[in-house]
Amino acid sequence: MRKSPLLLPVYAAALLFGGSLVAQAQEQATVIELTQVACQFVESENGVDHNFTTTKKADCEAINSESGQTRLDAAQVLKLKPGKYVFRVTNKDVPYGLGFWLRGDGLVSRATLPSVSGGGLNTGVTKDYEITLTEGEYLYSCPLNTTPDYRLVVSADS
Repeated sequence: MRKSPLLLPVYAAALLFGGSLVAQAQEQATVIELTQVACQFVESENGVDHNFTTTKKADCEAINSESGQTRLDAAQVLKLKPGKYVFRVTNKDVPYGLGFWLRGDGLVSRATLPSVSGGGLNTGVTKDYEITLTEGEYLYSCPLNTTPDYRLVVSADS
């Protein structure tokens, strides 16, 4: 069966549309899963849940003023390549609403690097935070759960 020259624009549009779908599929975001428990992110502290007890933000402020820096010094620095990411954050068992904040490390980086934040992470809730990361040094934490500021380094060499 011969194709009509009048249908060539239709075939071209189909190829272009199909090609853009392929490009979108190649740009899928990588999912990074993080679990919040009282006063910490488990994965960031080498998978160790310290089993802290909290009923309010002030509990975590006290806990982290005592042990936060020592735990942070031993914490895993998350190393990623530039690209699209989804940080999938779960409030496992903290009895109050939490959030997530990823931003540049330092005032200049905070002003020039992408950031993402949000709240509404009640007990048992998981939320996705989408971001396209560029090279640089970042921090991530939960200001409502008063976690330490965990490090994230984005580099083409990662």
